[in-house]
Amino acid sequence: MQARSGTRGRPGGAPGDEAREGTRWTFLSNHSHVLICLHQDPDLTLREVANRIGITERTVQRILGELEEAGYLHRERRGLRNHYRFKTSAPLRHPIESHCKIGDLIDMVESAGP
Repeated sequence: MQARSGTRGRPGGAPGDEAREGTRWTFLSNHSHVLICLHQDPDLTLREVANRIGITERTVQRILGELEEAGYLHRERRGLRNHYRFKTSAPLRHPIESHCKIGDLIDMVESAGP
């Protein structure tokens, strides 16, 4: 049986994402990309986040739900938009990096920013 093409097996991948990004993989996950985008601008829409990362709005929505369910994210409705706050003192999930906090990841990426 042949593997099906599409998004299965590719982290956060939607058809054509590689072409938009110009690469096939990155060191950080789409979860961390969503977190970093919304930490930089907590009032972005799902569409704006999806466009910055190169994934679908539905994928962003799923990731936000997972982050919220795990207690890493608080979503607050402000008018017609959502405002997002992250628990920066929460540890990263994988045992290899669990000694680091979300805030450490954000600081690392932002300190090397433009």
